[in-house]
Amino acid sequence: MMQIFISVRTAMWLTAALICLLLYGSFVMPSHEEFLGLHTVALFDWMREMPVSITWWLWSSIALLALLSANTIVCSFDSIFRKKEARKWLLVISPQVMHVGFLLILLAHLLSSYGSFKAITFAYRDSAFMLPNNLEVRFSQVDAAVDAAGYVTDWSADVEYFKNGVSVARDRILPNKPSLRDGIGVYIKTVKMSPFPVAMIEVSREPGAPWALAGSVLFLAGMVSLLAFKITREDEPARG
Repeated sequence: MMQIFISVRTAMWLTAALICLLLYGSFVMPSHEEFLGLHTVALFDWMREMPVSITWWLWSSIALLALLSANTIVCSFDSIFRKKEARKWLLVISPQVMHVGFLLILLAHLLSSYGSFKAITFAYRDSAFMLPNNLEVRFSQVDAAVDAAGYVTDWSADVEYFKNGVSVARDRILPNKPSLRDGIGVYIKTVKMSPFPVAMIEVSREPGAPWALAGSVLFLAGMVSLLAFKITREDEPARG
């Protein structure tokens, strides 16, 4: 049984099966309106409410990802154990760093599938709404810069957070600078000026974002170091 998880062929078959399921899903999703809900709720919350007849490929994909993760972990430990006496330890460990990065990215998606959400609303001066973390956010100002032709070129909003009626923080949100509070992000998407400034606001939470960033950094670091050592090793005979 252990030999199955150690085999690279197992990883290839699992990956091929996963690609087939996701390819099938790419054709199924546009034909079912139920999948529109995926944009606003966590994946597992949505899947529990939907019939298995349209989500079976998602459950199957998750199962394959779990097997692929187990295969990655077992292969990594096996590789480290078999090559623990190798002289170029960094060359041995680089692929495993990539594996760790891959697993962290999967963990990020798993966390977001349980606890993420996204909502769109509109805000104007002195408007307010409640966030899921029981904070009230009030918009004290919505600003926009308009060029000579009448086009909006930049926009921003000043926000203030309240908890139980007491102000706890203030912030300014810009197109590339959201306001982050207790894991919830408040983003300003655009502003409509007529008849008065109204901002399109996105409120979202992605608990897996830090893990995805860490996984991406590790994956890139492992790839770069592996390529560097490969190039160095190929250059050694030429220099000799």
